Amino acid sequence: MSQLVIVDYNNFWSPSGGGVRRYHLERMKYYKNHPDALLVFVQNDGKTYTEKVSDSLIIEHTKAFRFPGNWEYRFLWRQIDLKPAIAKYKPDIIEVGSPYILPKAIEKACEGCPKKPILTAFWHADFPVTYVRRFFEKWGFPRFAKKAESLAFAYARSSFKKYAKIEASSHEVMGRIQANGFKPEQLEWIPLGVDLETFHPEARDETLVQELKDGDPNRLTIFFPHRFCDEKGLRLFLEAYPILCKELESEPAVLFAGTGPDLPLVEEAAKKYKHIRYEGFIKSTAEMARHYASVDMGLALSGWETFGLSILESLACGDALVAASTGAALEHLRESGAGVLLEERTPQALAQAIVKISKMDMAQLKQKSVEYAKKFSWQSCFERQLAMYQKLVQR
Repeated sequence: MSQLVIVDYNNFWSPSGGGVRRYHLERMKYYKNHPDALLVFVQNDGKTYTEKVSDSLIIEHTKAFRFPGNWEYRFLWRQIDLKPAIAKYKPDIIEVGSPYILPKAIEKACEGCPKKPILTAFWHADFPVTYVRRFFEKWGFPRFAKKAESLAFAYARSSFKKYAKIEASSHEVMGRIQANGFKPEQLEWIPLGVDLETFHPEARDETLVQELKDGDPNRLTIFFPHRFCDEKGLRLFLEAYPILCKELESEPAVLFAGTGPDLPLVEEAAKKYKHIRYEGFIKSTAEMARHYASVDMGLALSGWETFGLSILESLACGDALVAASTGAALEHLRESGAGVLLEERTPQALAQAIVKISKMDMAQLKQKSVEYAKKFSWQSCFERQLAMYQKLVQR
């Protein structure tokens, strides 16, 4: 059997990104020593060069336009940048991870190829809802927001018309895609995973626990490792924090880790409140696990997650959860029973949900979290995905 060749493009990749970055790192780890496949990751970068990691993993670093601002996203769209990897590796499968311009650009880059690659896509972001409808709702145009969402789904259907499969990792998101005109046979459920050898309750660091408790064993401790932006609920939580300080017997301790456009707000809060700490951007998964396992609870405030890797990592470490009432956050909470649902997206409702968790049986919530997370692994994720690729090629 000849080696299956997969070329991977994604404008959502960022060296300081969250879930999408983790997906690609784990994907590369899986294929690094896989005898039956070659994965070529076309990584958006500041310069162009080839990095051969192994006989089954190559990273084609490709110079790409960098977006201005407090993040590290780079954007590929020109044929001169997209075609070289296709011509060089003659892939059986191309996976596209971002929906803007890139799907059609890849389709065009494949024109004239002696061997036409099979096109697949991963629905990493539910963009018609997250970035389109929500944008207009935020600015007070609810009627136009719904129309804009419909137009965005029409754009997605057109962009992915010639794609054999659209992969989604949440049943709820997959249902929404299908409800907006995608054919059921074009959709494939590929749940993501969690590294259970790294993320587990035993990663708890008692020294960090005592630092956060600061002499009060009843002090509630929270970890917020998400991108610092409104989409992830950062501002919502910062507005809820003063309410929490009044409602709880002692000020809750909060660890922030990461970066994003609202980083100045986090730095300001860390200066203002004694029990808020900013840890910077944590690259090490072991360090992330140590932080998750050393707190009482996590927050999944984005109602637009397509899977929520950080949610699963938090659950695997035994954290209780306050989750948004839509998207993958809702799905994880409903299936695990490990926390409280945020019924209304207001600072008052968030504070009430956190106070409610503080009065629950933490040991029982921890047990539910860990048991649920054990159902997921990166190994099974990529085995399922590779089996899908192989079926497509055989057909």
